[in-house]
Amino acid sequence: MNFIDLFSGAGGLSEGFIRAGFTPIAHVELDKAACNTLITRTAYHHLKETENLQPYLDYIQNKITRTELYSLIPENQKETVINMSIGSQNNQIIFDKINSLKGEKPIDLIIGGPPCQAYSVVGRSRDENRMQGDSRNYLFKEYARFLEYYQPKYFVFENVIGLLSAKTKNGDSYLQMMLDLFEDKGYYTEYKVLEAKNFGVLQNRKRVILIGKKNGEKGFYPEFDTVQTNVTVSEIFMDLPELKAGTGNFYKSKYKSYRGNYLFQSQIRNGLDFTTQHIARPHTEQDKGIYRLAVEKWENGQQRLNYNDIPEKWQTHKNKKSFVDRFKVVAGDLPHSQTVVAHICKDGHYYIHPDINQNRSLTPREAARLQTFPDDFYFEGVSEKPSRTAAFKQIGNAVPPLMAESIAYKLKEIILND
Repeated sequence: MNFIDLFSGAGGLSEGFIRAGFTPIAHVELDKAACNTLITRTAYHHLKETENLQPYLDYIQNKITRTELYSLIPENQKETVINMSIGSQNNQIIFDKINSLKGEKPIDLIIGGPPCQAYSVVGRSRDENRMQGDSRNYLFKEYARFLEYYQPKYFVFENVIGLLSAKTKNGDSYLQMMLDLFEDKGYYTEYKVLEAKNFGVLQNRKRVILIGKKNGEKGFYPEFDTVQTNVTVSEIFMDLPELKAGTGNFYKSKYKSYRGNYLFQSQIRNGLDFTTQHIARPHTEQDKGIYRLAVEKWENGQQRLNYNDIPEKWQTHKNKKSFVDRFKVVAGDLPHSQTVVAHICKDGHYYIHPDINQNRSLTPREAARLQTFPDDFYFEGVSEKPSRTAAFKQIGNAVPPLMAESIAYKLKEIILND
């Protein structure tokens, strides 16, 4: 079964559907760094399928260049990643590109969700216009144009839970506008708030998942079994080398000994004896002092650090009434971490490593593990030079592949039963 991934980001949702046996015809994404990540992952899947994975492993260890890696992929596979903005200016060009790629194949499924900033509660609280004039509010209309053009059997539309409360200036619900528009295009749509932790992800992450069915009737939304992990967040860190702030490696990091099961069961560890992008940010002495306070407070009775508890000499924000938890430990002794969001690309204050001796924020690899990206998944920058900031942004915006895979398998069952 074939799918198109719109607003695909780094491809977390797509990764889950590929694992479940779906074939990507195209990924459409505006961000250049994310598109490079998608092409690199396409190279991984192509080389794995042809039983020639070594060049990919050489690339992520910096033994060959990106250009050399990409030269090993058929041109038509690289072209499946379309680096364009979705909208009236480009849609016909994108349709033509996808039509050229798919040939006579039908499109069984469209997946993806527009950027979430326009609907997020935090985004609205920080914007003086409460995101009212933001053009991203209406990208669902472009999504609907793809439904109308390709007529897939189903679609999966993912977004933040702020979508449930987001309204226009006139008080109209964006969610209801979506449901009405999708129905007008021939799709009955149902939605639920799904929690990543129920899919085996060690993270508190709630998302609204809309599923639409062509000419569908009520009651088709799948039921998902809850996955019990019986581990804590510390599992994420167990086999990774200890790092101080400002140290680490974009390329090869050898694992420490690991006797657990979770990292294998979740497909984070999948056969390699190393991982990549385990490189810590440098921090100021002030930040490291605050991080130490936050970890000490957690170790002494699981207390969170309130911004107003920080010594005044270290306080840099005038706002002391909201966002007072802006420094937060990723507690290793809890079953789930806080939500990993794209803001992690700006600073690591909300993602402090629980080991006081390391005294730093999370690395891209640690954040990717909280999202259940496999350790051989490589996040690209715009240029060939790796970028920690670009990696963090892509990781924070992604759908956890483990969650996506469960959704994909259920949809596959439904489509086959149809």
